[in-house]
Amino acid sequence: LRVLNIPLDIQAKFLALARFNTKNNVETCGILSGKLKNNQFYVTSLIIPNQMGTSDTCTTKDEEAIFEYQDERGLITLGWIHTHPSQTCFLSSVDLHTQCSYQLMLPEAVAIVCSPNHAPEFGVFRITTPDGLKEIASCKIKEPFHPH
Repeated sequence: LRVLNIPLDIQAKFLALARFNTKNNVETCGILSGKLKNNQFYVTSLIIPNQMGTSDTCTTKDEEAIFEYQDERGLITLGWIHTHPSQTCFLSSVDLHTQCSYQLMLPEAVAIVCSPNHAPEFGVFRITTPDGLKEIASCKIKEPFHPH
């Protein structure tokens, strides 16, 4: 895997943007975008797309606009970031399936979870390979929240 460089202040910047939703117990999500330089990835942009959130889910809307924005600027998707306003820092089964999609597109992709009301306040996650990724990718369970 290639190195993925993430700015140290990404969590603070994201939480500032998500403050209103977090106070109202609504998840917020963002896209970690950047470039490949000298065989290393660099997160250079945090994209906050149109979205719909609940206390335990966040769904992006108008994904074509995200791709258009990235394409115009020569950016690639390197992962995603989201809040857990009232939960601890972990990947739910919904998050695991979302991360699986990102990681199948780019093995280095990460998920950052910000849980400002619990310790630890954030975590950077990847699904283990090859076994974990194979298990999530082959999951046929339809209910959004289920054990893994």
